Amino acid sequence: MRLTGLPGTGKTLLAKAMAGEADVPFFSMSASELIEMIVGVGASRVRDLFEQAKKEAPAIIFIDELDAIGRSRASGAIPGGGHDEREQTLNQILTEMDGFTGNEGVIVLAATNRPEILDAALLRPGRFDRRITVNPPDQRGREQILRVHTRSVPLASDVDLATVASSTPGMVGADLRNLVNEAALLAARRGQDSVGREEFAEALEKVVLGAERHILISPEERERTAYHESGHALLGMLQPGADPVRKVSIIPRGRALGVTFQSPEKDRYGSDDAYLRGRLIGLLGGRAAEELVYRAITTGAESDLEQATAIARQMVGRWGMSEEIGLVIVLPPEGAGPYGLLGEGAISEHTRQLLDSEVRRITDECHKRALTILGEHREQLDALAHALLEHETLDEADAYAAAGIPHVRTTDTSTAATA
Repeated sequence: MRLTGLPGTGKTLLAKAMAGEADVPFFSMSASELIEMIVGVGASRVRDLFEQAKKEAPAIIFIDELDAIGRSRASGAIPGGGHDEREQTLNQILTEMDGFTGNEGVIVLAATNRPEILDAALLRPGRFDRRITVNPPDQRGREQILRVHTRSVPLASDVDLATVASSTPGMVGADLRNLVNEAALLAARRGQDSVGREEFAEALEKVVLGAERHILISPEERERTAYHESGHALLGMLQPGADPVRKVSIIPRGRALGVTFQSPEKDRYGSDDAYLRGRLIGLLGGRAAEELVYRAITTGAESDLEQATAIARQMVGRWGMSEEIGLVIVLPPEGAGPYGLLGEGAISEHTRQLLDSEVRRITDECHKRALTILGEHREQLDALAHALLEHETLDEADAYAAAGIPHVRTTDTSTAATA
């Protein structure tokens, strides 16, 4: 049985919980611990592990990060001379799980976040054929995880964990634990006896957007940043179906001089063409605002362009959202190598050029649309930028009020556009 899922979703914890519920001995080892430069050491460790488990049967063996030794042997030798050792270790695991050594009563679990690179021999029936996908938690799951991590943390009366959970879509258990720790550290630094809503809000900003940077910015660059972020925010407010704007700030965080934080009203598990184009328009809004106001181009849109290009390429190359390309996948899955299952030579040079052309067409159309919308709402853009210059940070209600756009606040709440 193999557990697959994103890092931090709780695959190892789930294996431990399974052993606890079954009340059987639990033998755990990371696959990387089995690899040594001396050939044969890893295979010996595998034999010892299975012998110990068989003596204590019924028992559970858990191998974490299985891809460290289970990588497909068709991928070629590993530089540095480690190929023979890894292959011997993998062969020993295959032999132990083959059923010929009498390991009845021993259940083998493994965890990996890269199932696409595992060797086919590991996945055949009788070995790791049963797959359990550990997905990121939904809103109710995030709330329950927060309750676990706050059991020993004194919470103020204004903290509603359901609201905190709704503002953290996409976060996994490790992220939520980090959020609670950051909030507790903030409360401790302030000499408080409990963690309040304000600490959770600031901790979320730090985790998602990065820590504040105390740097001196010229008035001209500060104003340009305000217009850049106002462009993102205003398009997020005006574009139908766009994620609501939760916060706009021109306080430098991480590598960015400002940030516009948007998040969906509920967890999303799929996106249509209109929503993705809306995201592209919003991402290109900062650049469009600078062009509209200053008639100049700066380096501030680098992160936005990276995100926009990535989305457009996925639309064209993987999701069949281009009439020119059609219902054909021309980009491999992430982590599957340059060709994936398509094979080398499966994509012609003409198709690659067409892919680039379609990506350029989509981003150009969204950029023009951003310029048009901002030009039609120039007064609201100015008002929002001036409010940012005055207050530096605007929360959801203040941002919509500054732009003069009516908005009904929702309790559910991620995308962040940076300058």
